Amino acid sequence: MPTIKILPHPEYCPQGASVSAPPGTSICEALLDNDIKIEHACDMSCACTTCHVVVREGFNSLGELDEAEEDLLDRAWGLEPNSRLSCQAILAQQDVTIEIPKYSINHAKENH
Repeated sequence: MPTIKILPHPEYCPQGASVSAPPGTSICEALLDNDIKIEHACDMSCACTTCHVVVREGFNSLGELDEAEEDLLDRAWGLEPNSRLSCQAILAQQDVTIEIPKYSINHAKENH
């Protein structure tokens, strides 16, 4: 089972964290299942960028980006070449390391 290493984030996991999830699980689902309350304003329907993450290791092991995700990522705060929407980034067999950006474009947080 692949492991997701989450780099420290002042709000979501100040000490950083590591979680495991079965292949085929999105990064967003894995975080939420392990009480890391990443924003996901569109309920993981690939309609916003609030779950944006930067994949520091293991980027190429994730499922392919589709056109809808690529178009949305253009609007993400802090976009980098290895950015993904965590709701669309599907784990395979390899471990990944992610960083949750400090900000998102969402001005009002949802209570999920």
